[in-house]
Amino acid sequence: MAIEWSQSVEDVDWQELADLVRAAPLGDKTPEFLRTVFTNSLHREFAREDGRLVAAGRALSDGADCAYLADIVVHPDMQGQGLGGTVIRRLLERVRDHRKILLYAVPGKEPLYRKYGFRRMTTAMAIFEDQEAKIEQGYLSAE
Repeated sequence: MAIEWSQSVEDVDWQELADLVRAAPLGDKTPEFLRTVFTNSLHREFAREDGRLVAAGRALSDGADCAYLADIVVHPDMQGQGLGGTVIRRLLERVRDHRKILLYAVPGKEPLYRKYGFRRMTTAMAIFEDQEAKIEQGYLSAE
């Protein structure tokens, strides 16, 4: 596969990214929402094959202490071929000097991130827009 990589948001078709996120499946995020979060992230990776967006990811960063990987997404047709790992490695390379690098995974996907050095946190806590839904989906503990 001949993959072209880009970090620029200038040539992103936000509807195409929204369709990719939905197909992956990582939820239903509008093109406008994705434009906001990817544009405001310090680091981004977009992978295209023959002009088609097949993978993406982003990292929020303060430049030294904390970075957060988010929206690591790979088209279902391309999953299992190492493309997601490449997105992760490329983002990790860009934030490697940070004291801590965080992410949260879709429940059941934790083993994938373990391969890249991530470990389960025992003290992490979160507030989500819809707490009850995230408890039902396995992202949050009910306690």
